[in-house]
Amino acid sequence: MRIGVDIMGGDFAPEATLSGAVLARKDLPDETELVLFGDQDQIKVIATRERYDLSGFTVFHTTHSIGMGDHPAKSFSKKPDSGIVHGLRMLKDGELDGFASAGNTGAMLVGALQIVNSIPGVIRPCLATSIPNDRGTPTILLDIGLNTDSRPDVLYQFGIFGSIYAELAHGIKDPKVGLLNIGKEDEKGNLLTRATYQAMKETKDFNFIGNVEGNDFFRDNGVDVVVCDGFVGNVLVKGLEAFYAMLRRRNIRDDFTERFNFEQYGGIPILGILSPVIIGHGISNGLAIKNMILHTRNVIESDLTRKIKEKLQ
Repeated sequence: MRIGVDIMGGDFAPEATLSGAVLARKDLPDETELVLFGDQDQIKVIATRERYDLSGFTVFHTTHSIGMGDHPAKSFSKKPDSGIVHGLRMLKDGELDGFASAGNTGAMLVGALQIVNSIPGVIRPCLATSIPNDRGTPTILLDIGLNTDSRPDVLYQFGIFGSIYAELAHGIKDPKVGLLNIGKEDEKGNLLTRATYQAMKETKDFNFIGNVEGNDFFRDNGVDVVVCDGFVGNVLVKGLEAFYAMLRRRNIRDDFTERFNFEQYGGIPILGILSPVIIGHGISNGLAIKNMILHTRNVIESDLTRKIKEKLQ
C-alpha cells in the first residue's frame, strides 16, 4: 500500500504535517509506504532539528505549494509542481492507493473531480463526516458542503454512499439511513426533502428508516447515516464545532465530548470518486495529521470505491 501525503498543506505545515507523518509511520505496518510530497530541503531541515528518522519514507520533491488563499481552479495551472497536483495525478495513474492533504480544500475538491474523476454513474460526489454518539459507532453525516444545492436523485445516491461507507469504514452492519428533515411525518419539509422521501421510502438499495430530526443525532434511536444537502450539513457541522470549542473554553471535558475534537478523526473522504482522497482540517496539528493518514489507510483497506462502483452497476 502506498499513501501520498501533502506535507506542504495546512496552516501549520510543514512542521505539523511532518510530525503527523512520523507519528503515523509508527502505527503502520512496514509494508505500507508513505510518500511525502513537499520541499525536500525544508523536510530535511525539520527532520534534522527534530531528529526524525526519514528512512521509512519516500520524499517526492515539489517546488510549488498551493496556499490556503490560492484560487482552487487557477492554482492547478499556476502551480503545476505542487504536492496536490502530483499526488492526485499519481493516484489516478495507480502509483498511489490513496492521497491525503490538510491543504486548500477547494483545490483538493477541484483536483479530485478533474484529475481523479467520478465513478461512472455518480451524479455528484460528496463529503461525509462522523458525528460521535454514545452507541460506540459514529453517525455518518453527508453531504457537509460539497453540494449546497442538490436534487432528490443526488440525495438518494448519498444514501447509498453513506450506507456503504458506514459498513465498510466503520463496521456498522446494515446501517439505518435517515433523511434529515424538520419532522418525521411523510409530508414534512421543503420541496427537496419531500421529493427525496418519496424516492427513498421503498428503496432496496439501503435500509431507509424515514425522516429524522436534528435532535435524533444524540438519541439512542439507532440512526447510523443521516442524509442532507451540503448547505444544511455544513451549517450543522460548524455548529457542533463551535459548541465543542465553547466546552473547551469552559473547561468542560470528558471522554465523550473529546470525541468531537476533529483531531480524533483527522480527515474526511470524498465519496463517489475513483480513488480514495481524504481532506484534513486546515488547522491540523501533528495528531490530526496522524489520524488523517490512518483513516486514509482504513478507507483504502475497506475497498470503498469498488463497492460503490458495484452498487451503482
